[in-house]
This record gives sequence, structure tokens and C-alpha cells, in this order.
Amino acid sequence: MPVTADLAKLVDKDYQDKSVAELVDAPVAALAGVSERAATHLKEALGIKTIGDLGRSQYFRTASALVALADDK
Repeated sequence: MPVTADLAKLVDKDYQDKSVAELVDAPVAALAGVSERAATHLKEALGIKTIGDLGRSQYFRTASALVALADDK
């Protein structure tokens, strides 16, 4: 089943025409609201360079799971 999504509000203008596969390899700063400075901090602190790195990060996955569990109460 094909899935479509409007990514216009999720990524910067330069990345709105990219495929999901291309976005996973894009720099974290491609996400709407993430500055170059914040991206640099993520890279320096956690080694996160791409959107894929961010999404696969054990820290962010753990935090997301904890939030989901807390919200289900």
C-alpha cells in the first residue's frame, strides 16, 4: 500500500521535493526548526549527522518510548 505525506511543514524548503530515502540521508538541519548550530551540537555531543542518525539514535528512541508509555497512562 503506497503511503504519501506532505512534508512541507516538516523540512526546510530546499528539501521539500526530496524522497523519504533522500531525507533520511539529509543533514539534521534540513528538519524545520533545527538550526545549523543545533545540528552542530548534536554532531559534537552524540555523533548525529543526518536525519537517519537522529531517528535511529538510541537516546532519542528511548526518550520517545518513555514519552509514549507516560502518555498512555
